[in-house]
Amino acid sequence: MGMPSMPELLIILAIVVLLFGAKKIPELAKGLGSGIKNFKKAMKEDDEEVTASKEKIEKSESKAEATEIKENEKKA
Repeated sequence: MGMPSMPELLIILAIVVLLFGAKKIPELAKGLGSGIKNFKKAMKEDDEEVTASKEKIEKSESKAEATEIKENEKKA
C-alpha cells in the first residue's frame, strides 16, 4: 500500500466536506495540527530524557571504574 493518488485524495476531501461542511474544515485542521505538535513535543522531551539518563549512567560507570582503579593501585 503506497500513498493515495490525486484522484483518491480529491474523493476523500469531497467526503470530508460533505460530512463536516466547509466551515468546520479549518477547525478540524487546527485541531489536527495542534495534536501533531503536541505529539512531536512529547517525543522530543522523551528523547531528551533518555539522553540525560544515558549520560548519568555513563558518569556513574566512569566513577565506578575510577574507584576500582584506585583500589587496585592501593592493593598493588
